[in-house]
Amino acid sequence: MNQKALKVLEYSKIKALWAEQAVSPMCKEKIMGMEPYLDAFVIRDELRSTTEGVDLIVNKGPLPIYSIYDIEKLIELAAKGGTLSMKNLIHISYNLKTCSRVKTFLKGDLPPVPGIIAMASVLDPLENISGEIDRCILSEDEMSDNASSELARLRRELVRTGEEIKAKLAKMATSEANRSILQEGIVTMRDGRYVLPVKSEQAYKVPGMVHDRSKGGKTLFIEPQIIVNLNNRLRQLKLDEEVEIARILEELSGRVAGSSRIISNNQKILVDMDYIMSKSKLSLEMEGSEPELISDFGEDIYSQEGGWASGEISIVKGRHPLLDKKTVVPTTVSVGKDYRTLIVTGPNTGGKTVTLKTVGLFALMVQSGLHIPAQSTSRFPVFHDIFADIGDEQSIEQSLSTFSSHMKNIVEIVSKAGEKSLVLLDELGAGTDPTEGAALAISIIEALRRTGALVLATTHYSEIKKYAISTDGVENASMEFDIDTLSPTYRLIVGIPGKSKAFEISRKLGLSGEIIERAEELVNTDDIKFEDLLGSLEESRKKAEDERDEAIMINIAMKKKQAKIDEAFDKVEERRAKILADAKAEAREIIQSARKTSKDVQRELNKLSANQSLGERNKIIQEGRRRLGVAEKALQSPLVRKVNTDPVSADELREGMRVKLLTMDQNGTVVGLPDNKGELLVQIGAIKVKAKLSDIAIVVDGSEPKAKVKEKFGGSKTKTSIYRSKAMTVTPKVDVRGMNLEEALMKVEKHIDDAYIAGLDKTTVVHGRGEGILREGIRKMLRRNKHVESFEKPPYNEGGEGATIVILRRM
Repeated sequence: MNQKALKVLEYSKIKALWAEQAVSPMCKEKIMGMEPYLDAFVIRDELRSTTEGVDLIVNKGPLPIYSIYDIEKLIELAAKGGTLSMKNLIHISYNLKTCSRVKTFLKGDLPPVPGIIAMASVLDPLENISGEIDRCILSEDEMSDNASSELARLRRELVRTGEEIKAKLAKMATSEANRSILQEGIVTMRDGRYVLPVKSEQAYKVPGMVHDRSKGGKTLFIEPQIIVNLNNRLRQLKLDEEVEIARILEELSGRVAGSSRIISNNQKILVDMDYIMSKSKLSLEMEGSEPELISDFGEDIYSQEGGWASGEISIVKGRHPLLDKKTVVPTTVSVGKDYRTLIVTGPNTGGKTVTLKTVGLFALMVQSGLHIPAQSTSRFPVFHDIFADIGDEQSIEQSLSTFSSHMKNIVEIVSKAGEKSLVLLDELGAGTDPTEGAALAISIIEALRRTGALVLATTHYSEIKKYAISTDGVENASMEFDIDTLSPTYRLIVGIPGKSKAFEISRKLGLSGEIIERAEELVNTDDIKFEDLLGSLEESRKKAEDERDEAIMINIAMKKKQAKIDEAFDKVEERRAKILADAKAEAREIIQSARKTSKDVQRELNKLSANQSLGERNKIIQEGRRRLGVAEKALQSPLVRKVNTDPVSADELREGMRVKLLTMDQNGTVVGLPDNKGELLVQIGAIKVKAKLSDIAIVVDGSEPKAKVKEKFGGSKTKTSIYRSKAMTVTPKVDVRGMNLEEALMKVEKHIDDAYIAGLDKTTVVHGRGEGILREGIRKMLRRNKHVESFEKPPYNEGGEGATIVILRRM
């Protein structure tokens, strides 16, 4: 790919934005050394992986890759028999645990991301190795006592021997007889051995070895003879401890060496996953989308006899990725289908150069596997080379003028451009005599067209505009300009050449009309007619666009109105169907009740016996008739009587009464009686609404009044709301670093209460390492807290001794 074009189009700035999204140094290095791909299959695969990453982030979140250590050289060292340090092994363990996190994350419900899942399936977390490293090593400079039984024994001996030495020295230091001999009654260390600070003039009274003296020479640090053997024993134990630690590190390094290929492959896959995530995060940051990729240019390459290559650029509402997305105006441009050369004209600062750069930078991004900030209907072919002559490249050192520097670049472009090239030329032919410059520009365009390249060029020359109008395969386009506000709209209009508008802008800025009229006289008559024709075409286009926009707005308004009518009709139909369904259900209940009553009466009549008196029999018959009459009336009564639609008076209402708010078509409860304005307060769900008497109707057989609900359920609703509030506000971590013990205990106890109420399984207390005062005090409190099931120390890379994970009891 042409390096000058990469520089002019600011491809390095895109890579810098891209690298910011990566988490590992290896991925950042890969990105910054990146150049666009030339193979369509590779590009399509890269675009697909970017889309998969976007889908994953949007639906579940980014992969849990927070950092990746570069352990390639460490693996090589271990494979050659070298011994790794504790820090080295921690880095290897961290990478392996990252593999485990990624594999766990990709289980369960996922969007379709087959490529990422396939990569994860190759990862091997080697949990036996990472687990062994975590068991043995506590930090970069501390090995666990449990790393081996021998190490545990040696450290117990070290502690016992050290205590014995300190006890003997403490006895000497506090002895009344030695008070005049010692400078201070303390025990200290020099060169790893326990000593006493003895006054120089009294040193002869303390037999032993002198290890050091004070700066003033008044104090000698002497190791008394009675503890020399113990100190020697202590020194030997420390040497044995170092040997055992070295043995454990050697053993762990050997296990790493045995799986070196797997660990190395894991790192490469994690870096590739970071690479995919960085592309996807950049896409979301730019609000990008995957364009359609045209595999190749096809067989029908442009020739002098006619015919066009199938390679086509089509950008739909594209935004330059380095400009502020809130202010940049999207552009739509197409070249390569009906024409392979596009001539863009218009006034200065109108956006011509930005359009060229947008097209070129988008092509580079697509061929790097990146999404572009444009609609997904955009299309791009695969270019084997992109050339750009944009900006002023005047060189004082090489004695080149603006025209010469441009021409030197164009000479290279014409000689190298081919049928799979994109050529971007800004202000073609500028910097020299206009007549010669225009003729030269047309000749250069013709030469480039013969190569079959896609060409986009900007110009102010009328001759080039005329050439585009009269030549097949060449099209004019213009940047729209609002002459009333003297500001560009940055809209690209294909099919119509633009005016430079030098006279109109000068007139608006206050230049004398006399000067402008004289300038117009000096311009060639044919040129004036041509420019007037362009102005007329532009006015006609704007008028047609305004009429089209007005028609579109009328059509949208009519559709919205029709949609509202359809929605209202649907609601009426829905309510009618509900009323009918309720009526049928009520009718079924009434009929079933009537049938039951009839059967009950029949059963009682059958029980009448001859022994009963006439009065008793008549009484039973009359009761049966009465019950049948009640059932008959129920059958004849109206089926739907849910709401009393008669006007409601204030005297009828009581707090807790169920009413229907007609303006909202919702049932509610009266919580405030009408005031002097006839307005009352109705509660609908969690919302209280002020309503007029005329807007409500009493529900005859609705839900129970609010008072009964409270009576039935008591305070459970309040309790539930507390739980819900805690669950929404409590965090799974509390930080008490910098507090004193009393403040920290109060904050941790309150946090644990909140976490327990919120239903959390566990929480983390961050107290820092320090002198261990906070840590020990908090853990002592946790042992007696009724909500705490247990607590544990997190791994080194998650806080180690600086934090405590608290496991909470189940509610």
